[in-house]
Amino acid sequence: MTDTITGADNGAGNGAAATLPELPVLTRKDFVSDQEVRWCPGCGDYSILAQTQKVMPDFGYPKENIVFISGIGCSGRLPYYMNTYGFHTIHGRAPAIATGLKAARPDLMVWVITGDGDALSIGGNHLIHSLRRNVDVRIIMFNNRIYGLTKGQASPTSELGKITKSSPYGTVDFPISPLAIALAAEATFIARSVDTFTEHMQATLNAAGNHHGSTFVEVLQNCNIFNDGAHREFTDREVREDRTVVLEHGKPMIFGKDRNKGIRLAGHQPEVVTIGENGITEADILVHDETDPLIAFMLAHIYWPEFPVPVGVLRRVSRPTHHQMLVDQLAQATATRGAGDLTKLLNSGETWKVE
Repeated sequence: MTDTITGADNGAGNGAAATLPELPVLTRKDFVSDQEVRWCPGCGDYSILAQTQKVMPDFGYPKENIVFISGIGCSGRLPYYMNTYGFHTIHGRAPAIATGLKAARPDLMVWVITGDGDALSIGGNHLIHSLRRNVDVRIIMFNNRIYGLTKGQASPTSELGKITKSSPYGTVDFPISPLAIALAAEATFIARSVDTFTEHMQATLNAAGNHHGSTFVEVLQNCNIFNDGAHREFTDREVREDRTVVLEHGKPMIFGKDRNKGIRLAGHQPEVVTIGENGITEADILVHDETDPLIAFMLAHIYWPEFPVPVGVLRRVSRPTHHQMLVDQLAQATATRGAGDLTKLLNSGETWKVE
């Protein structure tokens, strides 16, 4: 018995239909490895791991066709805890390893697990070029605004004035916006979620897993040892409805416990308004459009406390993937120049023999 799976589901990235043997039904337990999970008690990484394991069965891939690749940092441990294939690579280079793997094995579902220091400091160039090439890889970046594994130094996302072990008088550097970096690099899927928003994180990871192309998800995550409460001002259960806005394509950006707050544009500037005051109606609220780069740019640059923090998918568009373009280029070269001959190539041009 067989199932027909389209290219949108099997990771081939070429849109072609493929007939595969029927796969056994998998559950979260199938993706839990036999390794002891070693993070600090209370770390947000536990939640990210749990939600990742929960969504894996939804994609219909056999475990041996899924690969998790990580760099260095607390997030780097995650591949050990997934019952799939994986690599624990060197600092900042996970996107480069993933690019090579995906070029060689486009049938695999490849995930990169990284942190704000790993991805945006030493790994900044690798991240940018993986995203701009539209490599069919899902990059999940844990953002706790601190270097956790190396014991509490300021990271590229640490707030201005943040007192850390490496900035005892407060940082004098403005923080990077990870979403803005991904947008500038032309990633085709950009999203944000929160470690404690478990159902939202599952939905976000599910959307990321079903996208084909360069995928970047920032997960706001707590480090309760070196930066406890990094995002608490807007993520705690008591305040999250008033201080975050959940993005939904085609729906107005409404938020608040009473669902009476919204974001509208005043000229080119966003502003928070109250529905029912000063003649404001729901029709005045900005409607989210995942394909509009200007909306995505705005959302990547608004921050609490002036604005609610956006969570959800900022940007989702379709473009040919890196592998598709490689295959097309090779086919064109072969059609115009013929099949290559390695022996002929090695013995052509300026060659000489050393006696």
